[in-house]
Order: sequence, then structure tokens, then C-alpha cells
Amino acid sequence: MYSNKKDYYEVLGVPRNATQEEIKNAYRKLALQYHPDRNKSPDAEEKFKEISEAYAVLSDEEKRRQYDMFGHEGIGGRYTREDIFRGVDFDEIFRDLGFGFGGFDSIFDMFFGRREHTSERGYDLRYDLEISLEDAFKGVKTEIEVPRNEKCDICKGTGARPGTEPKTCPKCHGTGQIQYARTSGFTRFVQITTCDKCNGRKTVIENPCKECHGNGIVKHYRKIRIDVPAGVDTGYSLRLRGEGEASVEGAKPGDLYVIITVKPHKVLKRDGDDLFYDAQIGFTQAALGSEIEVPSINERVKLRIPPGTQSGTIFRLKGKGMPKIRGFGRGDELVRVTVKTPTNLTEKQRKLLLELAKELGEEIK
Repeated sequence: MYSNKKDYYEVLGVPRNATQEEIKNAYRKLALQYHPDRNKSPDAEEKFKEISEAYAVLSDEEKRRQYDMFGHEGIGGRYTREDIFRGVDFDEIFRDLGFGFGGFDSIFDMFFGRREHTSERGYDLRYDLEISLEDAFKGVKTEIEVPRNEKCDICKGTGARPGTEPKTCPKCHGTGQIQYARTSGFTRFVQITTCDKCNGRKTVIENPCKECHGNGIVKHYRKIRIDVPAGVDTGYSLRLRGEGEASVEGAKPGDLYVIITVKPHKVLKRDGDDLFYDAQIGFTQAALGSEIEVPSINERVKLRIPPGTQSGTIFRLKGKGMPKIRGFGRGDELVRVTVKTPTNLTEKQRKLLLELAKELGEEIK
């Protein structure tokens, strides 16, 4: 990924609440200005890479959501360099601008060098896993079932019926690409597109496999063991390399991203590594001091209430919060006490409180 760490919205010159149409228009304008075919300045290509990466992220709703939540770390930790640009329709934009450019393939070539279509990896997969706060505290080993495309066992991924082989594509002659050229004045434009007969696979199948119907891959439900570390929070992702979908071209499979959601706890609230608990104490407990028990994530803890405690006071229980996933130790638990005013007093209780008020010099009317 282009790693200059500049804010994507600033790169395109759009506000954070920009619509998809505004983002697209901003990219079109900048692409026209910095495209290397038009702009021959030394820094034009780097600027073009910068705006293309920003557009690839912000034009995709899921990638944009991850970027808005976690910034560059949310993108770099979840997507491969190629996945940043996968699925973005550069062809339409460059065709409208009049550039002889091959969309995703040419963007990829500019960033990472020319590739062979047979090396394209399979698609990444996402699996959403919901766990309890207790599981997030201690970590959990579990098994998930993921639907994914895998290499066909019958044809071994070739797509051809056993005993037959794929044939070289007669349209692209085994290159996987078709070139279209046009001349305008003294300028010759060349557009490279994926062959529409073989879809870039370089071969065609005359006798398709009956199991996979010539695709070379079939859908399976695969059970996968995962290890969720202690201390995870909502939005944390686990990357399982090679557990994504198989590639049609027979290259490496994609990756599986397990996205964690931690369910709300019935009494504890979480903020990062810290936990919060609201406790009620009686009027006399607050005035005279007392010792109460409060729940923590894995035990009950005694908390000393000093005399004269006021409603809204917050006490900190060191090391009683969540494990720190990127360090050692645990966060804290913060207990906020609310003093409960007694109601439905008996006559005796009322007289005692009136005597107390008199002693304290408080006027009761």
C-alpha cells in the first residue's frame, strides 16, 4: 500500500461527510491533472498514486467505514496491497477522461509492476463473530463454519472434465488480454482490457467438469478453529492467511478476516481497557462509611466507602479491568457511587432524622 499516511479526505480535498458522487468527481478532477500520460512533471506519478489509493478506499463503503473508525491501521491491518484496489471501476473514469488506460490491471502495474493473471490470489473473506465480555476478558478458542470456494476435487482445479485439458484461448492467443489502439492527431492511445472470451485465464474449456461446471472451484462449508486473544474489543480483526477463497487461476487462496463484536454486559460498561460500574449505597453508609461488594469481570471485589462520601464519587480499583491486548497487565475498574435517599419512612425513622437535622443545624420546614 502507498504508505505516506496522509489523510485520504485531505488528499482528495473533500470533507469527511462527502457523498460518493463528490468523492468520484474530486478524483476525476485530480486524475485529469496528475495522470502520467498528461503530466510529465517528476512528482506527477507519485501524486497520481496517492490520489488513486485515497479514491480506492473512500469509494468502497466497507473500506471507508474501516478507515473512518481506525484510520490507516484499519486499512493496512485488514487488506492486502492488491485488495485496496480490488473491485474499483477505474475503467469508467479513465475512459471518460480519454486516457488509454487498462483500469485495475494498469493501476496495479503502476503500483507494483506488471503481473501475470495466473498469479492472482483468491478473494478475501469476512466472518463476523460475536462474543461476550467474559470471553473477551479471558480469550476463547472456538470453531467457526465458513462458506468458501475451494479447488474442485474432481478436476483438481483445472475446470476441465477428467481426461481432457483446457485449450489456449483463440481470441487472445493465450495472453489473457486484448489491446485496442486508436490514433488522435500525433498521439496513439492503447487500451489493454481483459479478454472477454477467457476472462483473462488464457485458456478456454471445451469439456467442462460436471462437478464445478468448468469453474475449477466449488462451494464448501469449512470448519476452522480460531484463537481469540484476551483483551479484544469490538472492531478487532483476526487475519487467517490462506483461509479465504480459492483462486480461479489456481494460485494462492485469499485470507479470512474474523471481525469481533463484543456484546454489551448486563452491569459493566467498557471504555478501552477500563470497566465502569454504578453502585448504590445508603444514606447512612455514605455518612458513616462502610464496606460494600461490587462485581468485577471475574470476581466480586470489596470496596471501602470512607465516611462522608458524596453521591457521584468515583473510586478506582486498580488492575480490575480488561487485559491489555498490546501490553502487559490490566486496565482499571471505576465504580461510581450514588447515594440513595430513603423513602417511605416510619414515624420512628422520621423522628430520628429530624433529631439529626437539628443536631446538624439544618432547618426542616
